[in-house]
Amino acid sequence: MTFEQLGLITPLLQAIKTAGYTTATAIQQEAIPVALQEKDILGCAQTGTGKTAAFAIPILQLLSREKAKGPRHIRALVLTPTRELAVQIGESFTAYGRHTALKQQVIFGGVPQHTQVNAIREGVDILVATPGRLLDLVQQGHIQLSQLKLFVLDEADRMLDMGFINDVKKITRLLPLQKQTLFFSATMPPPIQELANSLLRQPVKIEVTPASSTVEKIDQLMYMVDKKDKQSLLTHLIREKKIDRSLVFTRTKHGADRIAKKLNREGISADAIHGDKAQNARQRALLNFKTGKLAVLVATDIAARGIDIDDLTHVINFDLPNIPETYVHRIGRTGRAGASGIAFSFCDQEERAFLKDIVKVIAQTIPVQEQHPFKPIPSQQVTKPVMQVINKAASNTGYRHKAPQFQRRRGPLVNI
Repeated sequence: MTFEQLGLITPLLQAIKTAGYTTATAIQQEAIPVALQEKDILGCAQTGTGKTAAFAIPILQLLSREKAKGPRHIRALVLTPTRELAVQIGESFTAYGRHTALKQQVIFGGVPQHTQVNAIREGVDILVATPGRLLDLVQQGHIQLSQLKLFVLDEADRMLDMGFINDVKKITRLLPLQKQTLFFSATMPPPIQELANSLLRQPVKIEVTPASSTVEKIDQLMYMVDKKDKQSLLTHLIREKKIDRSLVFTRTKHGADRIAKKLNREGISADAIHGDKAQNARQRALLNFKTGKLAVLVATDIAARGIDIDDLTHVINFDLPNIPETYVHRIGRTGRAGASGIAFSFCDQEERAFLKDIVKVIAQTIPVQEQHPFKPIPSQQVTKPVMQVINKAASNTGYRHKAPQFQRRRGPLVNI
C-alpha cells in the first residue's frame, strides 16, 4: 500500500517522498488510518517495523487540522525511554513535518536544560521527552500539559526494564483525561498490560510480527567459542568478512569500553556507547558511526534501544543476552525497512543455556559455523542442528561437565 492510499495531506506526502519512502510498512498501513480516526491504539511491534512513522505521521496530520490559536501549547507528547531514541523520533518529526507549520522539541537529561527551556517558552506543538527530564521541567513550572490532545508511550516494555515505570505513572496522572493515546510496546509483560489497560479507552489492537520472531531477511549465524577467544574472533570476522559497519552488543558497560579499546589497538576504528558516558560523547559516537567515521559501535542493550542506522549490514552479539526477546531486538537493528542483514553471535560454554532459550523463543534453528580459527573443540566436532545441540548441552539431567566435552553417565562421549 502506498502512502497516497492512506489519505495523507499533500505536505506530508511531499515530505515522505523526499525521505525516499513510497510504500507503507505493515504497521503503518494498520496504525495510520486508525490514528487518523482519533482512536486509541495498543500496538505490539518489534523493532525495525517502521513504528515511529506509524505514530508521527498521523500526529502531524491531526495537529495540522486544528490551527493553534494564540500562543503555542504542547498538544502532543511522545514519551520514550532513552536519549538516543528521543533524538531519532525528533528527527522523524522534523523530516515528515518539514512542510507543515508545526514546531517540535526534544528534551532529555544529561545536558543543561537552558536551551530546552528556551525552546519550550517560544512555543512547541509536539514534545518528545524522556521521563526524568520531563518530570524535572514540569516540577519547575516550565512545562504545562493541560492542552494536550495526543499522548504516545513508546517502547513501554523498555520503560519497565529501565526502572521508569513509576515515573511514567506520575506523568500519566498529569495528563488530561480527554486525549488520544497511542501505546506501543514490543512485548506485553503483565505490568505493561496493566498500564495499557489504565490508559487506553476501547483501543484498536495492532500486532505486527510477534516479538518472538526475527526478521526473515536477516541471515543468522552462531559461533561456538571460548570466552577468552571472543575478542580475537571479533577482529578476525571484521577483517575476513570486510565488515565496514557493524553494531556489536555486549552485556556490560565495562565490556563495551574494553572491546572498543582493543579494536582500536588492532587498527579497527571503534567507540562504545552506554549509560555511563556523557550525553555529548554518546551523540558524538553515534554521529561518527552514522557518517562512516567508525567501523564498529559497541553498545549495551539500554544504550542501543532505538538506534536506527541506515544500511547497517551486520549486528554481532559479542555476549548472548539472558533474555531471549532481547536477541530479537538486537538483530533487528539490521535488516530494516525491507533490507537484508547479517547477525553473528558468539556463544561460550556459560551461555549455552541462553542460546537454548533463544532458539525456543524464536522457534527456528540458528546455523552453527563449524569452521573458524577459534572453535573450542578442534577435532571430531559433530555437526547437529542447533536445537539438538543446545538441548543436550544445557540439559540438567544425564550429563556432567568434563571439559572440553560433555560425557553421558552411561555410554560414549559426545562431542558438541
